[in-house]
Amino acid sequence: MLKEAYDFRDESEALYTLIEPLGDADYDRVTLFRDWTINDVLQHLHFFNYVADLTLTDEEEFKRVYGKLGELRDKSGSLVDATDKMLDGLKGIALRDAWRDYYLEMADRFHAADPKQRLLWVGPSMSARSSISARLMETWSHAQEIYDLLGVERENTDLIKSIAVMGMNTFGWTFINRKEDVPEPVPCVRLTAPSGEIWEWNAENETDLVQGDAAEFCQVVTQTRNIADTKLKVRGDIAIRWMSIAQCFAGPPRNPPAPGTRHA
Repeated sequence: MLKEAYDFRDESEALYTLIEPLGDADYDRVTLFRDWTINDVLQHLHFFNYVADLTLTDEEEFKRVYGKLGELRDKSGSLVDATDKMLDGLKGIALRDAWRDYYLEMADRFHAADPKQRLLWVGPSMSARSSISARLMETWSHAQEIYDLLGVERENTDLIKSIAVMGMNTFGWTFINRKEDVPEPVPCVRLTAPSGEIWEWNAENETDLVQGDAAEFCQVVTQTRNIADTKLKVRGDIAIRWMSIAQCFAGPPRNPPAPGTRHA
């Protein structure tokens, strides 16, 4: 049984609760994330939930669907436009409801899956646990631009630990993805969870340290905030460099938002 599947469901439900009162016109409002609208965000989440689910249920269909997305993206030069075409222009309240219906069913399927089952993905294969944790991470991170747009202060729970773990596990990936040598040792990371619990990794490293609020750490590794816009304490050259480029998601290297550009 995969606990992370229901963490994904619960985080999706939190976003659903946030947007449920919105009318169709509100979904065209523009966020601070690359000028994506709420429609763009929900289309992205819904489509990639679907293809992640296909890796669990139908690998051949996953290859076909993802290949078609790639063709459309190459033709238009826009992932947003390609995703819109793949979803036949589904938007607004109808999109919201389709997204919710799907993630509720998907969460049950992943909950019943073997956590160690290897699944295809756009890069290296991953375990079912890692796959659904990635969907949790993506849902949580993309929800932030909607919370910011609506001016709502987010109430996090300890389910974000999966995102913090992903941030730790992608320390080396952050540098490899930029064709840089992976520095050693990995910094000590000491975070205060929403519950007040302390989460700590690599306590033996007394030179490099990242310390502070767990949600802010998750914001940095998912690139929803610049490290300068948090209260995280960072010490040591390795920790400073890591927090300036941290990237826990797949794809080409991306720079975090400039200081002050992502905010409520």
